[in-house]
Amino acid sequence: MAKADNIIDLDDVRFAYPAQQDLTLNIKHLSLAAGERVFLYGPSGSGKSTLLSVIAAILKPDAGSVQVNGTDVHALNGAASDQFRADNIGLVFQQFNLLPFMSVVDNVTLPCRFSSTRRDAVLSSASTLRAEAERLLTAMQLPEALFKSRKSIQLSVGQQQRVAVARALIGQPPLLIADEPTSSLDTQARVAFLELLFAELDRSQSGLLFVSHDESLKSLFDRSISLAEINHATA
Repeated sequence: MAKADNIIDLDDVRFAYPAQQDLTLNIKHLSLAAGERVFLYGPSGSGKSTLLSVIAAILKPDAGSVQVNGTDVHALNGAASDQFRADNIGLVFQQFNLLPFMSVVDNVTLPCRFSSTRRDAVLSSASTLRAEAERLLTAMQLPEALFKSRKSIQLSVGQQQRVAVARALIGQPPLLIADEPTSSLDTQARVAFLELLFAELDRSQSGLLFVSHDESLKSLFDRSISLAEINHATA
């Protein structure tokens, strides 16, 4: 049963891709408390990215309830679903999905173009959206010379990662979802990056669902969950 202080509540969720007989997801229950940092792990192809897409209301489950921040996201229509996601969820994709034709700062402030909620949250404490974007990029240890002079396509993979996380954090959405964002980094760099991310989460009090196949990171989180233990799909 959903709790008011949970940022995520899934109950009896089942999902199968069209034309597939086997389920990809069959999850009795999954919850994430507000502000909690949860590490979800499993091998490639186990359904981790599919689960994130269901939580973010990108994919609609065949059955079950998905509540995020107290809202049944799959009861929303297409436009309302998109708006809810923009207001409430910061997404860090595997490939980062930065817009190559935009500046680094404009990539970071992009969510505020689609969400007045996040824009207002920024302007309640910062003078401008740009100022907050630059603060986040500096907190992510991206050199000022880079984010003031280069397009996102001109950055290294590690630098693009920092931009993607700053974009997800801007406006303090109550939930961050990160899909294998550290897969291209070595172990030492992964730990250092997570320390930077956690420092910003302390500031925003956002919850974090972090998905990876690298189980060595488990101890850094409040809680770890094996997808294989909660997903009873036949696939």
